[in-house]
Order: sequence, then structure tokens, then C-alpha cells
Amino acid sequence: MPLETSSAAALSLRAVFVDHAGTPALRGVDLDAEQAALTVIAGPNGAGKSTLLEVLAGTITPRAGSVEIRAASRAFVPQRAAISPTLPLTVRDVVTVGAWGRISAWRRLDRASRMAVDAALERLDLTALQRAPFRSLSGGQQQRALLAQGLARGADALLLDEPTTALDADSAERIVRAMRTEADRGVAVVCVSHEQSVIDAANLVVRLDAGRIDLLSARSHL
Repeated sequence: MPLETSSAAALSLRAVFVDHAGTPALRGVDLDAEQAALTVIAGPNGAGKSTLLEVLAGTITPRAGSVEIRAASRAFVPQRAAISPTLPLTVRDVVTVGAWGRISAWRRLDRASRMAVDAALERLDLTALQRAPFRSLSGGQQQRALLAQGLARGADALLLDEPTTALDADSAERIVRAMRTEADRGVAVVCVSHEQSVIDAANLVVRLDAGRIDLLSARSHL
């Protein structure tokens, strides 16, 4: 019998199958990512974690199953390697990309959008670096800038792919704190991670193995 969809779910998957070049990546996955919750997707390498996140983000279409999106908007925060180091972008340029989602791309930002960029830079402690070239930043600073981009979007669902991997302790702590704050204010936050600090902050931990959900573990955060 198929699972009923949670009324609090911002994003829902039912019996989702995805193949990569004929090889199964997800095999009949059911998942609800709820509003006001941090859902962490964990599991071994090759388990299908990033594929699952990209299905939620809308960048991969399953070959079977259903995807139901109730969130009015989504922000996808990739790993920092997704931005070419050859692009002549400042930190503020990178964060501003997120604010375009509030209006439409390439339009002049309104006052509210500029304030959203300023607030995101401040929350991730990047205000002093906003005019610096993005490529000149450390790995931790770059990942914080990408998260600030997602925050500037003001989305109802925030999706992150291993945002704290190989980062210094200060950057990782800031990112975890920002994710937890977003969830506490009502955003559906979904994060791929194997880091214990991220798992400890989660409301729900989804463990994948070979494209199937192996374990769901709920946690309470008051």
C-alpha cells in the first residue's frame, strides 16, 4: 500500500526510480521533507544521496514515481566545485544570484532584494569580503557564500549538497547554525551529509543504501 503524503510536507516523493546510464540510482524511494524541519540524507558513497537531492530540486526527472512540490520556491545550494574558478565573480555577485529568484533574472534588484543580499552576507560573516573575488576565498568561505546565495533567495525549501565537507570548524559551525535557523523559522531544509555535526542538528535522518531508504530516524529539536 503506498504511503499517504504528510500534510506538512513541502516536498514529497513516492515510489521514485532513477537510472544513470542504465544503472539504478534510486529504487522506489518514498520521502516527505516537511516544513520547519531539517532533513539530512546520509549513507555511503554511491548510495544515491545527491541523486535524491537533485530529484527534490527538480534538476533530475525520475523514470517512474511521483514528485509533489508544495513549497512555493526552492533554493539549491551545490558544492562549491559547481562554480567555475575562471568566472570573474565577486562574493556579492555570487550571493546576488539568489536574490534574482525574488524577481526575475537580469532585472535591477529592488530595495527588498538588496536588503536580502546584505542580510545573507551578514549572517554568514561575509560582509567584509563581499567585494573580493569568489575564487580568492578559502573553501569554507566559498561554501558560506553559496549558502548565502540560497538564503538571499528567501525560498520555502532549501536544498544543500554536502555543505560542510572538508571545511574548517568555524565555517562548518556557521553553516550548520544557518540551516538550523532556517528550519526553525519554517523552511523545509534538506541536506546531503555524512558529517556528525549536521546529523546531530537534524529533525529527520534518512539513510540510503544502494538507492533504497535503509533507515528513517526522527529527532526532536526544541
